[in-house]
Amino acid sequence: MVGRYAATTDGMHLVTERHRSAAAGWVRRYLRPDDPVARALTWATMTSSLSKGVFYSVSVLFFTHVAGFAATTVGLGLTIAGAVAVAAALAAGYLARVVGARRVLLATTAGQGLALVAYLLVHTPAAFVVVACAAVGQQAMQRTALTTMIAESFTGPDRVEMRARLRVVTNAFIGVGTALAAVALVLDTKLAYLLAMLATGALLFVSAFLLRRMDRGAELTATDGSRAAGVRQSPLRDRTYLAVTGLYAVMSMQVGMLTVGVPLWVAGSTKAPPATIAALLALNTVIVSLLQVWAARGARTIRSAGRAVAGAGTLLALACGLYALSAHGAITVVVVMLTLATVAHSLAEILSEAGSWTLAFELADPANVGAYQGVSQTGAALGSMLAPLVVTATALEHGWPGWILLGVLFLLAGSLTMALIRRQVDGLLLSG
Repeated sequence: MVGRYAATTDGMHLVTERHRSAAAGWVRRYLRPDDPVARALTWATMTSSLSKGVFYSVSVLFFTHVAGFAATTVGLGLTIAGAVAVAAALAAGYLARVVGARRVLLATTAGQGLALVAYLLVHTPAAFVVVACAAVGQQAMQRTALTTMIAESFTGPDRVEMRARLRVVTNAFIGVGTALAAVALVLDTKLAYLLAMLATGALLFVSAFLLRRMDRGAELTATDGSRAAGVRQSPLRDRTYLAVTGLYAVMSMQVGMLTVGVPLWVAGSTKAPPATIAALLALNTVIVSLLQVWAARGARTIRSAGRAVAGAGTLLALACGLYALSAHGAITVVVVMLTLATVAHSLAEILSEAGSWTLAFELADPANVGAYQGVSQTGAALGSMLAPLVVTATALEHGWPGWILLGVLFLLAGSLTMALIRRQVDGLLLSG
C-alpha cells in the first residue's frame, strides 16, 4: 500500500513537473526574456486582449440593456466608427513616421482606455457615435502602430513570427477575457455590466503602462535608421502594394464571415442547435492558437507568402461550399458539414494572415515603414467594415448561390495575389 502510494505520489510530482516545464517553455517562447521589445509587446498584448475579451462579451448588452440604446442605434454607430477606423489606420502610419510608432501605440492604447470608460457616461445617440468613433478609430491606430513597431524593431522572418506569436497571445487572452466576462453575464445586473465595462478601460491603462516601461533601444535604432535613409517612396504611388492591400481587404472579410455571417447562418438557416455556434468559434480559436506560428514559418519569403494567400483563397472557397451544404440534411450531417467548413476556414485564416503579413513587410519601402503599414492596416480596416454588408448581401440573403459567389470572390482574391507576386518577383529577377 505504501509502495503504491509512493508510486502515485511520484507520478503526481512527475505530472506537476511536466506542467511546470511546459509553462516555462511557453514563457520562454512568448515573453522572449532576451528581447525587451518583444517582452513588452507580449505583456501589453495580454492585457489589451483581456480587455477585448470582456468588451466583446458584455458591450452589446451594456449598450442596449444598461445604456438604453436601440440595437439600430448601436449598429449605425459602430458602422460609422468602422468607416472612421479606415481613415485612422492610414493616418497612424504617417503619424508614426513623424513622432515614432512607440509614442503612437502608447497614446492610442491609453486613449482607447479613456474612450471605453467614456461609454459609461454617454446617454444620447450622438454622444454614443462620438465615443464609438474614438474607441474604434484608436484601436485601428493601435494596429498600425504595432505593425510599424514590429517592422522597425525586428528583421526578416522574425517580424512575421513576432506577429504570429502576438496573434496567438491575442486569441488565448481574448478567450480568458470572455471567460471572466461570464461572471457579469451570469449576474446580469446593471452593476455587474458597469464594472465589466470599467475593467475594459482599466486593462488598457495597464497595457499602456507596460508599453511606457519598454526598453526603447531596439526600436530607436531601427527607427533612426529608417529616418536617416534617402528619398522615401509613397505607398499611395506604389501600385503593386496598393493592389495587394486591396486584395488583402477582400481576404480579411473572412474574419467577419466567421464572427457575424456564420452565427447568423447557423441560427437562421440550418438545423444545428444554437450551442454549435460557440463550439465552432472555439474550434477556430484552438486551430489559430496551435498553428498560426507554424503557418508564419511557412510564409517567410514573398513567393511563399503569395502561395499561402492563394491557398487560403482555395480553402475559403471550399469552406463556403461546405457552409452552403449545411443548410440541408439531418442534424448530424449538418454539424459535420459545419465542422469541416470551420476547419477549412480556420486553416485559410492562418495562411491568409501569415502570407499577408510577409507581403506587408517585404514589399514596403524600408525608409517609409510607418506609411506603408498604415496603408496595409487600412486594407484590414476596410475588410472589417465591409464584411457584414457583403456576407449579408450574398450568403445570408441568397443562400447557396450567395455562398458560391462569396467563395469565388475569395478564390479570385487569392489567385490574383499570387499572380501579382509572381509578376513582382519576375520583374525583380529581370531587373537584377
